[in-house]
Amino acid sequence: MPIELKIPAVGESITEVQISEWLKAEGDSVKQDEPLAVIDSEKTTFELPAPQNGRLVKILHQAGDTVKVGDAVAQFEADGEAGKSPAAKEKTPQKSETKNAGETKTEKPPAAKKPEAEKVQPVETAEENSSAESEKETAPEKPVEEPQPVAAKPVAKAEVKTPVAKSKNSGGREEEVVPMTMLRRTVAKNLIEATQTMAMLTTFNEIDVSAVQALRKQHQEAFEKRYQVKLGLMSFFVKAAIDALKQFPQLNAEIRGNDIVYHNYFDIGVAIAAERGLVVPILQNAEQLSFAEVEKAIGDFGRRAKDGKLKPDELSGGTFTITNGGVFGSLFSTPIINPPQTGILGLHTIQERPIAVEGQVVIRPMMYVALTYDHRIVDGREAVLFLRRIKEAIEMPARMLIEI
Repeated sequence: MPIELKIPAVGESITEVQISEWLKAEGDSVKQDEPLAVIDSEKTTFELPAPQNGRLVKILHQAGDTVKVGDAVAQFEADGEAGKSPAAKEKTPQKSETKNAGETKTEKPPAAKKPEAEKVQPVETAEENSSAESEKETAPEKPVEEPQPVAAKPVAKAEVKTPVAKSKNSGGREEEVVPMTMLRRTVAKNLIEATQTMAMLTTFNEIDVSAVQALRKQHQEAFEKRYQVKLGLMSFFVKAAIDALKQFPQLNAEIRGNDIVYHNYFDIGVAIAAERGLVVPILQNAEQLSFAEVEKAIGDFGRRAKDGKLKPDELSGGTFTITNGGVFGSLFSTPIINPPQTGILGLHTIQERPIAVEGQVVIRPMMYVALTYDHRIVDGREAVLFLRRIKEAIEMPARMLIEI
């Protein structure tokens, strides 16, 4: 008897999800834990795996459908249950009737036609393939042609093959109507909430990162050999942010009603631009992590964000956020706060620029940094001094070690 594949619980506050893409078609054979579909929730993207070796019998909800947690979205047949399926039950008597045709009944031509009817079953897959051949009407060919996608590909694949896309053609001018994913809708909602409920203001500074670059160059080989991870830039800024947050706790707080809640722990969110949208996994208790632990955690977040493997609880909470637009070449920007936090630090690309040092013009690797803060509880003085503290910690990294 077919097994019902149901949407698992993905977090306390999540009650419904959206089917982003089916990676398998009806009738496809799959192995245990092989991904069958990509599922979007309001916080993350995950895969629906095959419970065991078997076959995807029937898809109950199509790509683009919104379903509740616990609902059945497909029927699955385990390998050991193949003989018990309705299709198999039809095949068995047909063979028996054919065998005994000469002995008892010689006229049952309809029975011989039933296997042909069964061959029609894969037509749905063929229709999907033919519809995929038209790039202008639906999704590109690549996702359809890829056989047996591995776990690392679905998220990127789903981004290309957008569900329930429609095309309109008017005099050679085309429009494509694509529903927003649940994750994208949540990001949009949070951004609107932030701009409408907070008194956001941004202050800027610039940092000479030559001291950090020198440290990284000096210790990179030994660091990587010992910890099996590269010493990156983000760990320095995470440490510098924690140092500054200890000095200015308003930026590690939140507003609840008429109260200000100060956090005595430092859960630092790290914004990651994955193919399916922006996610902000949290480095919980970041003050307790070493440089190597920070680098490993951020690297792991980045890989799993691309694969759609982040867990909802890894995206919840956070007391302060760091976003690095510099990896895409951004020179200057004003980041938006992630509610209910009161601050976000924006990093930008490093450029060699002429600056004045002790009366001399020198060329140094410089980075613009931006702090957006909630002016309801953070005054301009605290915001400016916070950013200066970040600057001092990066330009003189030893300060973070001796805590001065």
